[in-house]
Amino acid sequence: MTKPTLLILAAGLGSRYGSLKQIDSIGPSGERIIDYSVYDAVKAGFGKIVYVIRENFEEEFKDVILDSLPSEIETDYVCQELHYIPEDIEYSREREKPWGTGHALMIAAPKISEPFAVINADDFYGYESFKIAADYLSNKNGNNNDIDEYALIGFRLRNTLSEFGSVSRGVCKVNEQNYMTSIVEIKEIKIENNGFVYKDDNGEWQSLTGDENVSMNMFAFKTSVFEKFEKHFREFLKENNGNLKSEFYIPTTVDALINNGEVKVKVLESNASWFGLTYAEDKPIARDKMKKLIDKGLYPPRLWSGFKID
Repeated sequence: MTKPTLLILAAGLGSRYGSLKQIDSIGPSGERIIDYSVYDAVKAGFGKIVYVIRENFEEEFKDVILDSLPSEIETDYVCQELHYIPEDIEYSREREKPWGTGHALMIAAPKISEPFAVINADDFYGYESFKIAADYLSNKNGNNNDIDEYALIGFRLRNTLSEFGSVSRGVCKVNEQNYMTSIVEIKEIKIENNGFVYKDDNGEWQSLTGDENVSMNMFAFKTSVFEKFEKHFREFLKENNGNLKSEFYIPTTVDALINNGEVKVKVLESNASWFGLTYAEDKPIARDKMKKLIDKGLYPPRLWSGFKID
């Protein structure tokens, strides 16, 4: 059976974080979040890793990330640049940056020919989450033959927040069969007085329970998604060509695909606690959490020491 592929979105420049956070270390031997994601993914059953990066740090990325991995892990990468779009698509030449996570996914199509999961480079998802995704994509439950059914590995909101500022999260609504009916991006979510609040479109603060199922951009897709994303990208550019800062996001596009009846998306809940590097202040917290996981024996102090693929 063909193993699924993991697509890692590593093209963001980390403007809020203040540095190239994709290659910042949090482990005792210099390991980065992205390394722990690869480690968990391969252990969980993924067979290949594909990265989306930017050309301006391509050589550094190869030296720091790719060359540090065991040689038996199959890797590849693709660069995300503004002009990497279908040749017949017109766009404003005044735009300066690529089109967001949906565009990143779309340009990875030539590198992927098997079911795949997609994640962010700077988010720690935990082994449990990768195992859920790998089992789904490998059809281990035996009822996943619909090429237009995908999955979201969802997290509880309370497990996904930073202590140092607000975040945006895609909040999911599901039906009785746990299929998503919508995913809505909510901005400025933060912890306040031991509760959870966000600012609505009118600038008013609203409360959340913390138990909402949210997207951390960890989706499980079949290759049919590439054609669907290109179709929606064309429509997106027609509507947003004059908006130089518009973004073509994965969750927004998935929501449109659901609303149009083009796909079904199963929400598979992970109980893992997320952590990541949204703000510079998150780094010591991430290092402390990683140390605790290592002390529990979940990861070796030197990540790739004695590593073998099963």
